[in-house]
Amino acid sequence: MLVDTRRGLRVSGVLLAGAVAVGVLVALPATRPAVQVVDDAVWRWAGGAENGPATVVAVGMSWLGGVWVNWPLRVLAVLLLAWRRHWSRLAAFTLAVVTSEAAIGPVKAAYDRPRPLSALIETSAASFPSGHAIAGAVTAVGLVLVLAPPGRARWRWEVWAVVFATVMALSRVYLRAHWLSDTVAGALLGAGLALGWPAVVLALRDRRGPPPADPRDGDGRDDATSPATSP
Repeated sequence: MLVDTRRGLRVSGVLLAGAVAVGVLVALPATRPAVQVVDDAVWRWAGGAENGPATVVAVGMSWLGGVWVNWPLRVLAVLLLAWRRHWSRLAAFTLAVVTSEAAIGPVKAAYDRPRPLSALIETSAASFPSGHAIAGAVTAVGLVLVLAPPGRARWRWEVWAVVFATVMALSRVYLRAHWLSDTVAGALLGAGLALGWPAVVLALRDRRGPPPADPRDGDGRDDATSPATSP
């Protein structure tokens, strides 16, 4: 999964701290107006930039981030990891998905932030944070970390995962389904959980010591000893 567990924990901590910081800025009466000024400016820009091809792409991204694509991919990944007996990777990915999904509803209910006006797609529930941004980041980043072996090839997949999560977040803003701050917080939270849980699982595994040798177990120590530089 990760080459440098400590680095993974640090990067995850920064991402999660960023998500919390955005949430605090949105929540505090003293800072909320300034955040809304930025969100309103981006909302106006999105309305002015509206065009047919961009709308088709954004609606397509919304579909990719929905339950009919996201969850089948997650289930297939879980089944593949279980079949390969990659138990640490399975635990990390499952924890990232479960904790992210468990957080969406309560946080939305706590903030109860109204959605932007004039959305181009049907929306439901409160606006903050963006569920699509969270789910897109967790799935994209999480799948790369648990399925791709460390090395240059995985680094390229990591870049594509970040690009996908970013485009997903911006597409929600373009569709005026979310404010910019909703998607920034969501993407940071999703990426932080997707990176953080593998780091935690490996740290706990390292503390217990190396697992017993078993040729049938595909979750060996190669993750920790690979020369790759990615976290």
